[in-house]
Amino acid sequence: MYKRTLPFIMVILLGLTGLIAVGSYEKKVVVDDHGHTHGEGGCAHGAAHSEGPNGGKVLSEGPFELELVIYDKAGSPHFRLYPKFNGKNIDPNDVKAAIYAERLNEKTDTFSCKTGSDFLYSSESVAEPLSFFMKVTAEYKGEEYEWEYSHYDGRITLPDELRRKMNIASEIAGPGKIRSIIRLPGEVVFNGDKLSHIVPRVQGVVIAAKKNLGDKVLKNEPIAVIESRELGEARSKYLVAMEREKLALYNFERSERLHQKESIPEKEYLTSRKAYLEEKIEREASERKLMAMGVSRREILELEDGSYESITEFTIRAPFDGVIVKKHLSPGEWVKEDAEIYLIADLTDVWVDITVYAGDLDSVHIGQMAVVKSAAAGFETLGEVSYVGPIMGEESRTAKARIVIPNTEGKWRPGLFVSIDLIHEQSEARVAIEADAIQTIKNKQVVFIRHNDQYEIQPVELGRKDAHLVEIKKGLNPGDNYVTRNAFVLKAELGKSGMSHQH
Repeated sequence: MYKRTLPFIMVILLGLTGLIAVGSYEKKVVVDDHGHTHGEGGCAHGAAHSEGPNGGKVLSEGPFELELVIYDKAGSPHFRLYPKFNGKNIDPNDVKAAIYAERLNEKTDTFSCKTGSDFLYSSESVAEPLSFFMKVTAEYKGEEYEWEYSHYDGRITLPDELRRKMNIASEIAGPGKIRSIIRLPGEVVFNGDKLSHIVPRVQGVVIAAKKNLGDKVLKNEPIAVIESRELGEARSKYLVAMEREKLALYNFERSERLHQKESIPEKEYLTSRKAYLEEKIEREASERKLMAMGVSRREILELEDGSYESITEFTIRAPFDGVIVKKHLSPGEWVKEDAEIYLIADLTDVWVDITVYAGDLDSVHIGQMAVVKSAAAGFETLGEVSYVGPIMGEESRTAKARIVIPNTEGKWRPGLFVSIDLIHEQSEARVAIEADAIQTIKNKQVVFIRHNDQYEIQPVELGRKDAHLVEIKKGLNPGDNYVTRNAFVLKAELGKSGMSHQH
């Protein structure tokens, strides 16, 4: 998506650069016929000229002038004011001055000035970015002076329509959880507790293979039919045993009635009772053999009442809901009782086998949260470690750990290689933002702050980070609106136009 949208974004930038106001610019000051000046957007009593001898902005009204410098060579920027009268330096102790800097968020920083050797300087340092609308006031020998002008550094005005076309998005900064992770390789495999190797349990000829690879099956649904002479003999034996038991039961009940009337001797009664019990045992043994072959109790009842169509046919049924993932039979094929004819898997959840290196074993434990990612497929999910192997592989010198993840949509396919981010530690950050928002400009880490239709770079100091979030230790506050998507487009536009600020 990134590669497809980039050319489109660049075309928009080239075609609509007239709509964007970029970089560092000054508020225009016009001197009228009466010697007064008017700043664009408001009135200013004085003129703002180009650079002075100290590299700063010269502010003048009549014979009085101040050269305003943003001095940042010491690493902590502050304002300096160099006063002059009639073009000559004057004692800074005779001047009172103050500076008001309005930020993009409409907050105003106020700077009172102290006296240096030949200049005045702000007692407070100037926070970055060095971009603001400024008002400077001064008093000298009872006269008051005031100037207004803009000093914008890395600021862009972007109409909403153009912002939408550029696909630029922003979010509100706030607290977040920074996770220290261990990244390990893994593979999606079948859930071994929900995997069934289907064997016929009787040998015979395949009459029908009702399911193919990839077919879904329901519990007890017929999946194959086998004709087995062995099973036919077992069923026939059961039917014989059942009839012999009925006859023995009839004789026993008759003997019991006659014995109660003392019409037959007790020995004859006991003989009939023994014969019945023997036939019952034989019938139960035949029944257990059928059940061992896979014949259900329902099918045995159908066999008893004569509704079973063929005593040699055996229907194999699915043990649970699942999917056919392997098939090894076809009609007419002879199969043995222990041959694997189907492999059925319940894929509603799957295992992720993790390869754990020896050096990471102490950091992996049951119940540990993890993020499973597939770079190839482009999706991820959460899970937790349910098993850590007790032994190391002799050849690989690694151990196995396991995560169970839901797979109701079927996108986590067994055999898929994945990476696993095991959460080693988790800590709270006062401000945490998306890692993609960070840009590098002039060797500084910055984010773009948004206020209405204006965007401005904000230098930040980074702290801890994980795969998604990065902690902001300095430069951004909770509630600030920052650009999360396509910040690189704004950076590119600043690079084309150039960025500078006056000192």
